[in-house]
Amino acid sequence: MDPSIAQFIPLILIFVIFYFFLIRPQQKKAKEHKKMVEELKRGDKVITSGGIIGTVERIIDNEKIEVEISDNVKVEILRTNGIQGLISNKADTPK
Repeated sequence: MDPSIAQFIPLILIFVIFYFFLIRPQQKKAKEHKKMVEELKRGDKVITSGGIIGTVERIIDNEKIEVEISDNVKVEILRTNGIQGLISNKADTPK
């Protein structure tokens, strides 16, 4: 093996380790978050990036949703940056 190629083997190994332990999991998490945000519907209980829990009242457009955080208190939130997670689906709640 050429000695100049042997010098690059540790760098290649480090890149492979970074890919499998850092880059790939972050891409997977981002993809799951995007899917969750796209599937939001009226009645879903969500938590915002600021930690506020509310219920989706309506989907305004592809970028915004309206969330009721208290009785008669509704706020518009950006879908991509404003929603941190889904607490429960409307279908999950008992009738």
